Amino acid sequence: MRTHPPIPRLVLLAALTALAPATLVACAAAPAAGVAAAAAPASIARLRCEYLVNPLGMDVRVPRLGWVMQSGARGEKQTGYRILVASSAEKLAADQGDLWDSGQVASDVTTQVAYAGAPLASRMACHWKVRIWDKNGRPSAWSAPAFWTMGLLAPSDWQAKWIEAGLPAPADSKAPVKPVCLRKSFSAGKTVRRATLYVTALGLYEISLNGQRVGDHLLAPDWTDYRKRVRYQAYDVTDMLRPGEENALGALLANGWYAGHIGNGGYQRWGKTPALLAQLELLHVDGTLERVVSDGAWTGHAAPITDSDFMKGENNDARLDTPGWDLPGFKADGWQAAKETSPATGPLQAQVMEPVRMLQEIKALALTEPKPGQWTYDLGQNMVGVVRIKVTAPAGTRLTLRHAEMLNPDGTLYTRNLRGAPSVDTYVCKGGGAEEVWQPKFTFHGFRYAELTGLPGKPAMDAVTGIVIGSDTASAGTFACSDPRLNQLYSNIVWGRRGNHLSVPTDCPQRDERLGWMGDAQAFIRTAAYTADIAAFHTKWLADVDDAQSPDGAFSDVSPNQRPSHGVPAWADAGVICPWAIYQIYGDKRVLEQHLPAMTKWVEWCRTHSTGLLRDRDRGNDYGDWLSIGANTPKDVIGTAYFAHSTHLLAQAYAAVGKREEAAQYAQLFDDIKAAFNKAYVTGDGRIKGNTQCVYAMALRFDLLPQGQRALAAGYLADDIQAKGNHLSTGFVGASHLLPALTGAGKTDVAYGLMMQDSFPSWLFSVKHGATTIWERWDGWTPDKGFQDPGMNSFNHYAFGACGEWMFSTIAGIDADAPGFGHLLIHPRPGGGLTWAKASYDSIHGQVATHWRLQDGQCLLDVTVPANTSATVFVPAGAAAQVTEGGKPAERAEGVKFLRKEDGCAVFAVESGTYHFAVQR
Repeated sequence: MRTHPPIPRLVLLAALTALAPATLVACAAAPAAGVAAAAAPASIARLRCEYLVNPLGMDVRVPRLGWVMQSGARGEKQTGYRILVASSAEKLAADQGDLWDSGQVASDVTTQVAYAGAPLASRMACHWKVRIWDKNGRPSAWSAPAFWTMGLLAPSDWQAKWIEAGLPAPADSKAPVKPVCLRKSFSAGKTVRRATLYVTALGLYEISLNGQRVGDHLLAPDWTDYRKRVRYQAYDVTDMLRPGEENALGALLANGWYAGHIGNGGYQRWGKTPALLAQLELLHVDGTLERVVSDGAWTGHAAPITDSDFMKGENNDARLDTPGWDLPGFKADGWQAAKETSPATGPLQAQVMEPVRMLQEIKALALTEPKPGQWTYDLGQNMVGVVRIKVTAPAGTRLTLRHAEMLNPDGTLYTRNLRGAPSVDTYVCKGGGAEEVWQPKFTFHGFRYAELTGLPGKPAMDAVTGIVIGSDTASAGTFACSDPRLNQLYSNIVWGRRGNHLSVPTDCPQRDERLGWMGDAQAFIRTAAYTADIAAFHTKWLADVDDAQSPDGAFSDVSPNQRPSHGVPAWADAGVICPWAIYQIYGDKRVLEQHLPAMTKWVEWCRTHSTGLLRDRDRGNDYGDWLSIGANTPKDVIGTAYFAHSTHLLAQAYAAVGKREEAAQYAQLFDDIKAAFNKAYVTGDGRIKGNTQCVYAMALRFDLLPQGQRALAAGYLADDIQAKGNHLSTGFVGASHLLPALTGAGKTDVAYGLMMQDSFPSWLFSVKHGATTIWERWDGWTPDKGFQDPGMNSFNHYAFGACGEWMFSTIAGIDADAPGFGHLLIHPRPGGGLTWAKASYDSIHGQVATHWRLQDGQCLLDVTVPANTSATVFVPAGAAAQVTEGGKPAERAEGVKFLRKEDGCAVFAVESGTYHFAVQR
């Protein structure tokens, strides 16, 4: 199986480990770096405001700041900090915190530090830096400067009007509105200090200033329920402005989610005609403010993009290009006056997450011609984005691009699973002998294979390039081990998240769906967080989740809401599970405080729509253990289990924010639901109604059984797996809990048996058959039956990739037992025939890393614990005396304290730093 270059760190880790085992042994015996008392002072990295790096146009009035402490010394802790926030870079450089000088604060806190300075107003620029004090009271140098700017905080700050292009409506009232160009010329004074463009659309926009594209956002603005809120973006365009001269703003506008096709037959759900809202603010050196706004003075014209739709694709006729249309001096003869409009929308709110961007380019690996003129490119990776073409052809040549995840046996594209999403792009060449380069602007596809037709001859290998797009969340994790199949599985998980985190956490990117399915998101969220920094992404999406909640408290199937169903167990419960997960991963209490009302309404809705605390009715579309294989889990058991789980998390959430009375109230409700669950569904010998892997995994993971019956349930679970030939039978619900439940019950060997299984059904079955992303179904394709039902057969669906959480927490041993990874739980469990595993995770406190290997009769374990945290480390050993660290007995090593024996391990408390444990076997 070829691992594609876009994940080079995995290959590098594996190569280093394979090529230099002697070096690794030597490292295990070497003294830890930075142990000496004369270690360099701590430094500061990763300054962020509301999880973002130097965000523009924020509307959070009390933003939170954070940083990472870095040090090579063991046991390093922050004992204090001082933050300066200034109104200019010059004042900050002079150490003048005219907006906020926190003074020296005695604290070890490095995250979620709330701004406490002068009130923040619209348009303010806030420059900040921080210094910290280490465990010995030594101050660090000041950090590098960072900044944020405030957006437009009050409705009265907006003078811009929503505008449409003013072109004649299509004769067919049901026909889509075609993409349009909008432009406005204006003069700019010579004394502009700063120019900021605030812009958004009902639909999608791309905007330029003086012919130069503004920003690198794609498919902006991000998808919301436009009736509830519309997100706007802010751009610093000072360097693009021509002071004292004529300037021009130009915008392309397309239907997007607002007026195009979205999942499950949705069309023009929020409106028929896209609209633009733009406000360019010119701040002069004398403090005066000049505005150029969208209004009826703009003019509009049809774009050379003759059609654009997420599901259908995009068509472009280069012969219709209007050169210079977005430049100053353009004569807009024949252009129509823009039309001011007043659409029904929610309030304007600032962008709060990383935008969708181009993430990388992929070159084709192979080119075939299964039928005459059908040139099929294999990109080697199932990806999400578009194709860029580079061709030379006569004027009027129509090129067609089709997309597919798989091939038919004859080498042609397999497109039946796309359902109502043709995903066809066309380009009509301008001609003239020059090379033409084009890629779609306002659509995306899920594909590995691209078919190019329409050229008179064979195209070049580089005529097609894959352009990967997605929400630009930073990578957070790496994983590699001695089994290449698991490395490919991890790559598939990463690519599945990357492709399906596009504005919202979608279920799949290729067919006529692409919705923010709640069940998929909650099942995968912990794995997602190991692979990427999802804090800002979920901050945005959780607002969509609350927007989709029904007035009486039931969460929807998808967010933003597109389907009528509400109250589905495990899907609706994402409204509780996901905020709690973000708190656990990032220590974010504010996310709990913001969403506790909605979380509480959901639990109370479940209470009202239950009989004797059993969720036996009113379960919406009730998907059950979706796409399970050979097992039928009772839906009322799932409903009651998740009712209990959400209630338990709600009680813990109230405790986390200091509301003891509410915490006690819902803790008691959890106990009552648990009692009802056991009375209705659990027999005296620990059998659970349904007797499926899913019911046992849920009961164990959600703490629904009396202590005396947990071992019995775990035994039944293991027996069922063995009876199925060491195969799983769970669907979307059970698969996310299966491996952690087994490990939590002391049956990690059974979990490894499932993980290493590669016959059907299993996680590695798809890997064995060439998958580069996670499949929707265990049987999406099998050698004996071929493709499954094309009505429901995605080959990029991350839900079953939830096993990634177990790969990190159990194989690599990276977990936490305190919010925000402030205290780590390092407990790698070698097994499954693996001889080594190595992983890292960029937590909100810094990078955590483990590397274990079995070689030459030794078990070697390297651990990195970030500064300002601590860890409990489980070293596989029969006794502490068998364990060395840095070549000396572990109990005498700096920063190491023996705690106990547990689970076949010597357990140590360690402070921050890098440790090299070795055990003679």
